[in-house]
Amino acid sequence: MLFRNRLSSEHRRQRSPRSWRYRIAGLAAAALALSLVQANVGNAAGDRGAAEVAPRAAADVVRVAEFLAECPYTHRAPDDPIVFPGLPGASHMHSFFGNDTTNGNSNLESLEKGRTSCSPDTDLSSYWVPTLYDGDREVEPTGTTFYYLGEGVRDDIIRQIKPFPRGLRIVAGNAKATAPQENTIARWSCLHAGHVNPSQDFVNCPPGTMLESYLDFPQCWNGKDLDSADHKSHMSYPVAGACPSTHPVPVPKLRQVLRYPVSGDPARFRLASGPGYTMHGDFFNVWPEEEMAQRVRDCINAIVKCGFDGTP
Repeated sequence: MLFRNRLSSEHRRQRSPRSWRYRIAGLAAAALALSLVQANVGNAAGDRGAAEVAPRAAADVVRVAEFLAECPYTHRAPDDPIVFPGLPGASHMHSFFGNDTTNGNSNLESLEKGRTSCSPDTDLSSYWVPTLYDGDREVEPTGTTFYYLGEGVRDDIIRQIKPFPRGLRIVAGNAKATAPQENTIARWSCLHAGHVNPSQDFVNCPPGTMLESYLDFPQCWNGKDLDSADHKSHMSYPVAGACPSTHPVPVPKLRQVLRYPVSGDPARFRLASGPGYTMHGDFFNVWPEEEMAQRVRDCINAIVKCGFDGTP
């Protein structure tokens, strides 16, 4: 018995190293197998993730032909370098946005040397409207967004839209209107109060809301003139979703959206040009040609909604 116990003990001591080696080898093999399974699962999940990312990225692209510029108020002056060029002080009071050098003597060369309040800061264009008054107090908008759109024409024409030529001047609205016009080019509404119907004259906005002005510029150009005697004839609005033969070149529709921090009784409000239906706007294009061309190509022609930087 003693011999047998001693033998068994010795036998266990002799087998022990080999047994541990087997056990360690087995554990290593199991760990390797587990890592391969995890890697395969991870790769499969990664493939599924990549497949899922692409549709989400595509879904994130909004199918609206648009880019924009946010151009805060810069200054006021009784100047209008489109309607009264070279005649400082000849106009009613205007509120200016974008290029901060705009005055009665401004031209393309002087504006190109100016600075801008716009985002993106590549937009050196000048935008202006008649100043709004609340009683005798001037009111400047706190929201000043200028949208460049492809809407208003058919999709096949959106894909043919050309950039604004450098130096193009456009006037929209009617500063001399004696009554509301039969169109929706210029309209007033209330921010966050959709139950208030838009109107060509001022509207009564509830407390806590803001008075909004929308103005759409014409988007068909005659292809030749950067301005005209009446500052309108070189441009036209579309007819039945296309540009008329007299103005065959489709360009972006500029939509000016201004938000004024006032509300309440509209009887208090007036424009420097008169009642609310005299709202009008002026645009002097000073976008660098390559910046405008890139945005028209990648945002409007492609029918994609872009941000300030010209990308989706």
